[in-house]
Amino acid sequence: MYEDHYGLSGRPFALTPDPRFWFDTATHRKAMAYLGYGLAQGEGFIVITGDVGAGKTTLVGHLMATVDATRLHVIKIVSTQIEAEDLLRMVAGGLEVDSDGLTKAQLLVAIERGLHATARTGRRTLLIVDEAQALPVSSLEELRMLSNFQTGGHALLQIFLLGQPEFRERLHGSDRLEQLRQRVIAMHHLDPMEREEVEPYMRHRLGVVGWTGRPHFTPDAFGALYAGSDGVPRRLNQLAGRVLLYGSIEQLDTIDGRAVATVVADIAGDMPGVKPITVPAFVAAPASAPLPEPEIQAEPDVPVADEPEPVIAAFEPEPEPEPEPEPEPEPEPEPEPEPEPEPARPLPIAHIPPPAEPRPIRLTRPEPTDRIAPLPMAEAEPEPVAAPEPVAMPEPAQDDVAGRIAALEARLDEQDVALRRVLTLLVDWAEGEQSPNVAAPHAAEG
Repeated sequence: MYEDHYGLSGRPFALTPDPRFWFDTATHRKAMAYLGYGLAQGEGFIVITGDVGAGKTTLVGHLMATVDATRLHVIKIVSTQIEAEDLLRMVAGGLEVDSDGLTKAQLLVAIERGLHATARTGRRTLLIVDEAQALPVSSLEELRMLSNFQTGGHALLQIFLLGQPEFRERLHGSDRLEQLRQRVIAMHHLDPMEREEVEPYMRHRLGVVGWTGRPHFTPDAFGALYAGSDGVPRRLNQLAGRVLLYGSIEQLDTIDGRAVATVVADIAGDMPGVKPITVPAFVAAPASAPLPEPEIQAEPDVPVADEPEPVIAAFEPEPEPEPEPEPEPEPEPEPEPEPEPEPARPLPIAHIPPPAEPRPIRLTRPEPTDRIAPLPMAEAEPEPVAAPEPVAMPEPAQDDVAGRIAALEARLDEQDVALRRVLTLLVDWAEGEQSPNVAAPHAAEG
């Protein structure tokens, strides 16, 4: 067997539930929380549902391994395709009550006495009914009646119901079970494992039997295991066991997605109800790798003119950037000299400098002699109004140009007069400041 080939101490994926292999998935963790809550309440019904192979029985086995047997007496019933009276006799057997020859009324009395006897030993009684979806409504009603037994305000019996998803539908869809629904204190449905939980689940079960890394599972193998089992624990165990068997036969030390897909295909051939996984999801993965290859071929596409395939056409636009004469039209700015008529707007330029130049003169008050120097600068200002400018404008009328020049000259004359007035005022002001200083020594002499 494969456990001998890979040096394992046992079968990690046996179908028989074993509490040693309990793995705490998200959904099982939540179910255990509900069961713990129910045990703390000590009354009512707790309903756990799940698909076939979801791990309901393993959940109960783990619960039994964690409870204190000295404080809780557990009765477990698995065969549920029975009538109400037979169910009562099974409960009586779990309480060690002899039910032979007893009528139903006498049987109920005997069960109540048995519950009281257990309570006197300091233990509570927990009844676990597996495969509850097979119970007839009459049997479910008898279970509800048993939950009414109590002493000192405390229930003598608490009941866990485990079943497939149809049991939940039946519980909510029957008016005859309304009283039972009102006694349900918690309900949870076991979902399949998530994709990311498959790898830790596999490693946990293999580790329990001494797995040391042989065989090695590749990441795509875990993905294939999830795809082939849909995350259902029992189906995953079955598939993983077959994969290990296949690996031992083929002498594989590394198990990848292809190996898992091969095993799934074999199972699908033996069991028509099993659908094969989409092998292209794993085999086509390398096929998708050639997609970047055209990118590499795109460089030699120019010499390789023999391939008329559309792939080449996809990269033909790349040589389009080769005709880079587009920058050549950049000399287009040359026609920009067309806006040359704009230099005919010296007026705003003439407006800006006059007020700006006298301001720095006011800042340098102590040196009046230096401020006279800007006078030639004012004369130099007409320089921007160069005579060749009208020459550069052959098209406009000469009369308009002459009129503009005359207006400029008039503006310059006005500015010249204004500047001279400002300079005169500045000189007077500077002399006025010096006059007190001159008067001071005369006062001292007096």
